[in-house]
Amino acid sequence: MDQNDLVSKISDVKEVLNKVIRGKAEAVDLLLTGLFSGGHCLIEDVPGVGKTSLAKALSKSVGCDFQRVQFTPDLLPADITGGPIYSQKQEEFFFRKGPVFCNILLADEINRASPRTQSALLEAMGENQVTIGGERYDLKPPFIVIATQNSIENHGTFPLPEAQLDRFALSFSMNYPDAESEVAILLDRHSGDPSLSIQPQLTESEVLEVQKKVRDVKVDESIATYIVEILNSSRQQDQLRTGCSPRTGLVMYRTAQAHAFLNGRDYVNPDDIKHLCVPVLSHRLHVKKQVKNSGVSNEEIVREFFDRVKPPH
Repeated sequence: MDQNDLVSKISDVKEVLNKVIRGKAEAVDLLLTGLFSGGHCLIEDVPGVGKTSLAKALSKSVGCDFQRVQFTPDLLPADITGGPIYSQKQEEFFFRKGPVFCNILLADEINRASPRTQSALLEAMGENQVTIGGERYDLKPPFIVIATQNSIENHGTFPLPEAQLDRFALSFSMNYPDAESEVAILLDRHSGDPSLSIQPQLTESEVLEVQKKVRDVKVDESIATYIVEILNSSRQQDQLRTGCSPRTGLVMYRTAQAHAFLNGRDYVNPDDIKHLCVPVLSHRLHVKKQVKNSGVSNEEIVREFFDRVKPPH
């Protein structure tokens, strides 16, 4: 399909999502950037601001197979990946696939589960496969995880391990809607849930085609150098135990390509990097304990070392 046609269809997806999830254009943009770059997304905020609704609306609008797992303290790894089940009729074990075998997996309130259960997603998120009993099972593309989590101060939550946080390409908050959008939310739901009427604007194969075209978006050497200079700037930040890893640079590179494509361009510019710096970098920071206790946010730290790097012309 022609790139202009795909961009037009993506605009239709945006329009649908912005009608269902009012006043969250930035969150919609970042979620689509994650999907089309093949990156997983972490949405953190207080309960009730539309995190789950946004993930479900996305899956409907792009025609992808969707599964939801409600994370709880008693959830087991096999509840996510699946496992061997004994058939009395056939007198043998067979593998029953878990909800991870889908296109879009919603890990709802991921930080309410134990670290052991959270880690069950690591292989799936990193390698698009799961290994059970020595057998490898591939996940069908496209595959992304959209995880929601409540603020770490909430009762009954566990902090996500650093290795797990690093698997998420983007992390962002929904935030409260403005007054006008909140009035629209109330009126939209006067006759029922508007997400029930969502029709797919893209197909599963078209999502894969977009992901392929995203990789063809041109990235000038000066932009690649700009990304590396940002990483090096983080490594000189006194507030951090360690700076950003090379994997972070790869994520920045790929998500910038997707963001450029979503905006109808076949090349990345410095504004793409600036737009994505906080969502890509903030959750990956290894902040020193005394800095964390001082109340300085990760976003402020990112802005500080990002602003020290001069963008290319």
